[in-house]
Amino acid sequence: MKKTFVLTYLFALIGMLPMLAQMQEPIKFQAELKKISDTEAELVFNATIDAGWHLYSTDLPEDGPVSATINFDKMEGAELVGKLTPQGKVIEHFDNMFEMTLRYFEGKGTFVQKVKFTGGNYALKGYLQYGACNDENCLPPTDVEFSYTGEAKGTASVPASKINPATQAHTEPQPIAETPATTDALVTNEVGNNGLWTPVIDKLTAFGQAEDSSTANQSLWVIFITGLVGGLVALFTPCVWPIIPMTVSFFLKRSKDDKKKGIRDAWLYGASIVVIYVILGLAVTLIFGASALNALSTNAVFNILFFLMLVVFAASFFGAFEITLPASWSNAVDSKAEKTTGFLSIFLMAFTLTLVSFSCTGPIIGFLLVEVSTSGNIIGPAVGMLGFAIALALPFTLFAMFPSWLKSMPKSGNWMNVIKVTLGFLELAFALKFLSVADLAYGWHILDRETFLSLWIMIFALLGFYLLGKIKFPHDEEEDDKVGVTRFFLALISLAFAVYMVPGLWGAPLRAISAFAPPSTTQDFVLNKNEMQTHFLDYEEGMAYAKKAGKPVLLDFTGHGCVNCRKMENAVWIDQNVKQIIDNDYVLISLYVDEKAPLPEHITVMENGKERTLRTVGDKWSYLQRVKFGANAQPFYVLVDNEGNPLNQSYSYDEDVAKYIDFLKTGLKNYKK
Repeated sequence: MKKTFVLTYLFALIGMLPMLAQMQEPIKFQAELKKISDTEAELVFNATIDAGWHLYSTDLPEDGPVSATINFDKMEGAELVGKLTPQGKVIEHFDNMFEMTLRYFEGKGTFVQKVKFTGGNYALKGYLQYGACNDENCLPPTDVEFSYTGEAKGTASVPASKINPATQAHTEPQPIAETPATTDALVTNEVGNNGLWTPVIDKLTAFGQAEDSSTANQSLWVIFITGLVGGLVALFTPCVWPIIPMTVSFFLKRSKDDKKKGIRDAWLYGASIVVIYVILGLAVTLIFGASALNALSTNAVFNILFFLMLVVFAASFFGAFEITLPASWSNAVDSKAEKTTGFLSIFLMAFTLTLVSFSCTGPIIGFLLVEVSTSGNIIGPAVGMLGFAIALALPFTLFAMFPSWLKSMPKSGNWMNVIKVTLGFLELAFALKFLSVADLAYGWHILDRETFLSLWIMIFALLGFYLLGKIKFPHDEEEDDKVGVTRFFLALISLAFAVYMVPGLWGAPLRAISAFAPPSTTQDFVLNKNEMQTHFLDYEEGMAYAKKAGKPVLLDFTGHGCVNCRKMENAVWIDQNVKQIIDNDYVLISLYVDEKAPLPEHITVMENGKERTLRTVGDKWSYLQRVKFGANAQPFYVLVDNEGNPLNQSYSYDEDVAKYIDFLKTGLKNYKK
């Protein structure tokens, strides 16, 4: 009997795993009433925050994410002193998607509300409401309820009957239903008595779970490959390419009687290069710190510095000047290498290479470190430098193993300078990306979307003309009018890319560069009006219409402050095929879980054995998502029939248009069955 019970319990637990996977609780609060004296106390809310999540602070702009607020349903024998105050390390940075400066906690955070007792018995009952997001989704506004009673000394400066907690408690205006502050019980309404609210978690689970995208792993691979490409490009610059045959010949002559030793030394040389650059990447993380790297991507001052640095690098590649380290450094390291033996001498030779080739590799390394650091990945700089170093070190090792390959090496020439100038154009283009972030932060409006696109169009058009030989820089050699096949195709790609961006001046989405260009909201003149129009904002009304029209429903659990909801709308819903399917075959119901409009009456519900109060429209839709579908993060898309039964597995943040179309078509096919 006992074994049967255990097995039943295990199977039930396994059946609940998909639901538990969707229900997220990345923020865990502990609330306490901490007495300071006989007449004063503090309501303290300590939060533990999972890695990758942001807990937003107080008093954020209205159009931003959910601010932390404290709200009272009952306050007797006490009055508030000041406002809800965040304590601890508050991170402040400019957010590109919200286009505003935000403040939030990472790891842990604390909110404190000071109260003063007015004497006699006191009763404090209410809730702390907060918002939180990570890189893929956001939680709906979430409540941390509290209730404290007791007796305290004090002098009533304001009669308790005159206290209006609804106006004192909020750190910003809150559209909460006007309920008397001393009411012990809220109005109780029934939710879901029409069958549309019946939980369908098991049915949804039967369709399977959408695959989770391992964003962190993907980003690390992208960083590594970016570094690898940077290292390969650096190989073909005038500072590195000519050194390869000289260095390899040195190792072979040094060990002419022992070929294996020469190959081993070359391997050690390559490994030393890798170690040097990985140490450089780690140094960036150690100097700035993990939290600083996460904030770099939107810090206005840093982005201005990055912009200026990349412009200087571009000018260097164009031939205006050369960025070189003091010659005494390389001479000192070189002489030290000659005086030592063994592995140390090889390591110092590798270090000499990094110093001598800095004029060419420095701008590439600088660009990589800037781009990787602003990705927000803590180990990104080290991974990027690992890829760069492997690409840079590999030829030295391979040519040492196969010396005959040296005869087939292309000779140095003007083609290496062409690579440098091309890199200069690319660095100039990416410099504008960083200036754009600063422009948005300070509200200068000097680099709005059409201005940004105009500059990029000119940069890539000029690059195309340069590759065709129509533009010359100081370091370019005079050649005949013939253009090589490789240069011709590169010029074709550059000019075609410039033409591709032209429609963006009139509002075309240009998804290929959406990660670099300023948001379309900064553009004054937009012809593109191809935006998804929401059919309904109310669940019951939308379902009633769908039943009458005989159509399935696309439920869109979203939020006004949901960054990735906007990304999905701009990247996926704007697609003509997606838009056509939704407009023609579905009834779209968008439910904003952070909608602050008050419900006509508060609704008391039982959830997981705990009584909860739904006060706003957003509370209602958030409760629907949790109870009916077993999820609480946005964006969250689910296809249902007229009775609220799922037609396919749920869909969250994934900008793969083809996958989203398949999601919609599968639901439509199941509905027609």
